[in-house]
Amino acid sequence: MFNQDVQIVFTLAVREAQRRQHEYLTTEHILYALLLEGVGQQILTACGGDIEGLKDLLENFFDLHLEHLPEDLEDDEVPRQTLALQRMLQRTVLHMQASNQGEVGIGDLLAAILEEENSHACFFLQSQGIERVDLLDHISHGTVTGGGADEPEERPAEPGQRERGKPKQKPADPLKSFTVDLIARARKGKIDPLIGRDAELERTILILCRRRKNNPIFVGEPGVGKTAMAEGLALRVVEGKVPDLLKNSELFTLDMGALLAGAKFRGDFEERLKSVVVALQKRERAILFIDEIHTIVGAGATSGGSLDASNILKPALSSGEIRCIGSTTYEEYRNLFDKDRALSRRFQKIDLHEPSSDEALQILQGLSPRYAQHHEVSYRAEALEAAVQLAVKHLPQRHLPDKAIDIIDEAGAQQRLDGQLSRPIGIAEIERVVARMARVPIRTVTGSDRQRLRYLERDLKRVVFGQDPAIDNLVKSIHRSRAGLGHPDKPVGSLLFT
Repeated sequence: MFNQDVQIVFTLAVREAQRRQHEYLTTEHILYALLLEGVGQQILTACGGDIEGLKDLLENFFDLHLEHLPEDLEDDEVPRQTLALQRMLQRTVLHMQASNQGEVGIGDLLAAILEEENSHACFFLQSQGIERVDLLDHISHGTVTGGGADEPEERPAEPGQRERGKPKQKPADPLKSFTVDLIARARKGKIDPLIGRDAELERTILILCRRRKNNPIFVGEPGVGKTAMAEGLALRVVEGKVPDLLKNSELFTLDMGALLAGAKFRGDFEERLKSVVVALQKRERAILFIDEIHTIVGAGATSGGSLDASNILKPALSSGEIRCIGSTTYEEYRNLFDKDRALSRRFQKIDLHEPSSDEALQILQGLSPRYAQHHEVSYRAEALEAAVQLAVKHLPQRHLPDKAIDIIDEAGAQQRLDGQLSRPIGIAEIERVVARMARVPIRTVTGSDRQRLRYLERDLKRVVFGQDPAIDNLVKSIHRSRAGLGHPDKPVGSLLFT
């Protein structure tokens, strides 16, 4: 919980309180011990504090304001903690957890003391011009080493903590640290081919060739293939099937996880994103792909402030210095992205609608060799057709082609685990996977719809009595929908039973 330096500070504080015959251990004792400890001295001196002046103030406070116990008491009597000290210790633990550190450090103690505004310790620090904001900024970005007063050599940082003896080291190449090179992945064959979407891809290329506002954004429901569009563009660049303006282009996708990892303090995230933007500006034909681009709207903003990550991108996007491709869903585009008009007007919207069943089947036919090679199995043609049909029927909450691809992928994995590599995957295997994914009985998936629809009216009237007109209307709506006469985006029927 507490690192070695903090444990030394507590030991010194208790000994000082015992030496002075004080009944209570206070935040002032902790501050006094910090003045005797090497790391505390370095931090306070770097923040403009006068160590000797603080000692004099605390000595005067101990003599005038703290009562002394009778001298006949034992010297090893442990002083009791005040409520203020207990609150301060709780704050140090909360600060450690919030900053995702492994242990409480000296800086956490000083920051917690400055939060105890009604204490003399806080007043003494503020009287020397030491504020909590400046202290935190110095701890995170300063040059204070981690050794004690009698430890001239540097010690490695405690686990989970930033090395406080060294300035923050910027990555040599932000693009290697915070992005993924899609062109390199395409050259290594790690990207699946893009099947279909020719019109959308051509418009993407057209927008990228514009002089200004040359930033396309893919908007579509989850699973329709927005990320695959960026990967398909990378494949086109590698294959040379792009205009001369885009040949030899570099395409990077922003790794939001790496960008956020370890960004404990205010300004870390913005600094990393800015370094990525600057690195892209130095490359003539660099393109940045930001998946889930709505996440940068408001990222890094403080309460009541207007600065966020999107403001770092806006100047470079409007001038055309960098080109950016974004992707988001209709809901996030409407609720978040489009509300930032200054950012959204710099992007050209490209709608990616869910492909039809025939288009989804073509996609499966194009991708199935990749999955067959990975799982060391083979797929029958009717299995791919069944995957699309059953995905549409039993997984309505998801979208093509993603749900159909998941079905053949899981079927291949199951076949491989069962050790039946020589047996091609057919309709039966697809039906079992869909039944498991949709959590419905296998007979519901494998049964004949035609037979059930034929006798639906008879079966309902056997269990529901006296409601023949209602059953007739219900069955008529179901027959009309299953015959393909209904609207795909409307319900099968809207019925009110009273």
